[in-house]
Amino acid sequence: MRPLVRSCWGPLPGAGGAGWRPSPRWRALVGLSGCSGGEDGRGTRVREKPPWRVLFFGTDQFACETLRALHAARENKEEELIEKLEVVTVPSPSPKGLPVKQYAVQSQLPVYEWPDAGSGEYDVGVVASFGRLLSEALILKFPYGILNVHPSCLPRWRGPAPIIHTVLHGDTVAGVTIMQIRPKRFDVGPILKQETVPVPPESTSKELEAVLSRLGANMLVSVLKNLPESLNSGRQQPAEGVTHAPKISAATSCIKWEEQTSEQIFRLHRAIGNIIPLQTLWMNNTIKLLDLVEVNSSVLTDPKLTGQAVIPGSVIYHKQSQILLVCCKDGWIGVQSVMLKKTLKAIDFYNGYLHPWYKKNSQAQPSQCRFQTLRLPPKKKQKKKIVAMQ
Repeated sequence: MRPLVRSCWGPLPGAGGAGWRPSPRWRALVGLSGCSGGEDGRGTRVREKPPWRVLFFGTDQFACETLRALHAARENKEEELIEKLEVVTVPSPSPKGLPVKQYAVQSQLPVYEWPDAGSGEYDVGVVASFGRLLSEALILKFPYGILNVHPSCLPRWRGPAPIIHTVLHGDTVAGVTIMQIRPKRFDVGPILKQETVPVPPESTSKELEAVLSRLGANMLVSVLKNLPESLNSGRQQPAEGVTHAPKISAATSCIKWEEQTSEQIFRLHRAIGNIIPLQTLWMNNTIKLLDLVEVNSSVLTDPKLTGQAVIPGSVIYHKQSQILLVCCKDGWIGVQSVMLKKTLKAIDFYNGYLHPWYKKNSQAQPSQCRFQTLRLPPKKKQKKKIVAMQ
């Protein structure tokens, strides 16, 4: 978004100002170039340098890392970067609340539940994994606007689940963008700072989140140290290369054996396995696949395996490696444990379910005893989407 520090805004909402179009008088706003009093038009003096008064908006573990960095900066009396730090989070069914609320309470920081956004005076807002659109009226309460710590190289992966989609699509490079919030749309504001990191091979979204959360927290502190300068040097996002990272639903976890390759299934497992296990259907029972492993080439050349007619979804227990082998579009994946009525190792699933089925159906082929794609009810009948806010 266009930095608020660059301008004295034109007509406020309800006063005929239909567009988000700042006038060029930003120097007057911050008390420069002979502007008397350094007022912002509401009787509040706008600070030209730290320490800042910060209102933080966040929810999850990714956001917690940013909040920790802000709290540490407030506690560092030598540097005097942050004078005041308060927190806004969203309601949670858990009595303890979301991670951000837990940390705020533990650290004795004032905390508000959305839509309550505090009532004090602040210089700048900070958003990390909040998942709510902020109104223009709210943004305008902050002389320096609201900054967003977003874990992607914008404009790639705009939306609430950028880390998941980074892993899901096999990106080799990830990153963090510090940008400024604009109203009405997510992740479209100007970039103040952007850094990239390589995505480690076989990295899960949880592992990548830990890396990006630390990077983002450090980048934000760097921006706050030179806030007016950072806002002035912000650049608009390019129009090219825009991709979107929508929320993940339960349907995403349903493996399509005929359509997905082994690499796609492994990526899906690394991307969402920590949120919701991959799911499939076996003999009208929903099964969750908990631990996926790549299949050793020596297993694939086993005569017992190569001598059988198989189709995608066929499941075979390999005794030597004690894993379930499942055929997909282009090969095999290995499964070490599943959840049916309870968590079972592959050998227990074989002994309790597969072996008895084969004994009862001695002439059956593996293709008759296979995993099938789980078809969930239409969206209107499903439970609420699983939110992966990053």
